[in-house]
This record gives sequence, C-alpha cells and structure tokens, in this order.
Amino acid sequence: MSRVTSAVATRQRKKKIFSKAKGFWGGRSKLYRIAKEAVMRAGQFAYRDRRAKKRDFRRLWIVRINAACRLNGISYNGFINGMKRNSIVIDRKMLAELAARDPEVFAKVVEAAKQ
Repeated sequence: MSRVTSAVATRQRKKKIFSKAKGFWGGRSKLYRIAKEAVMRAGQFAYRDRRAKKRDFRRLWIVRINAACRLNGISYNGFINGMKRNSIVIDRKMLAELAARDPEVFAKVVEAAKQ
C-alpha cells in the first residue's frame, strides 16, 4: 500500500495565508503561525470597519450639510425637519454633494424646506 502525505494540501493552505499576508511587516509575512494570526486579526478589522465605514460617511455628510445650512441661515435640524414636512425626499449623500459642488441649487432646496 502506498504512503499518503498531506504535502499538497498543507502547501496550498500556507500559500493562501502567505498571499493574504503579503506586504505585512517582518515575520507577519514570513512565518506561518504569525502570518496566520495577523491575517485573522486583519480580517476582523476589515469585517468591523466595513460596517463602521457606513456610519463614518453618514457623519461626514451630516457635517457638510450642517455647514452649508448655517451659511443659508438655518440649522441642520430645522432643515431636515422642513424637508420632511414638505415631502422633499433627497438622501444625505446627495444633499452633501449639492452643498459641496452646487451651492446655488442647495440654497434653493433650503428655501423650499423653509416654507
């Protein structure tokens, strides 16, 4: 009966980890056990931050809208409240883009929300 080794499977497993750890500093890219731990940790951060990114962008949009609103003489809270009362449906991402790139159009939206 022939002898079976797990060399191919082991090499594939290690190769997968090392390719994910490419660019890591020092032993984190060269030593299997350390690379494996570093890749797992990086994966946890990536998973967490894919969700955090959505929160961060929403906060950024709100800051930009608030700054533009104050230049037009209204608070962010009053602006959003006015938009809901007047059934104006524009999401915060688009409002932030308007505020940054087209202040005249944003001013018109603010006037519509004030009424």
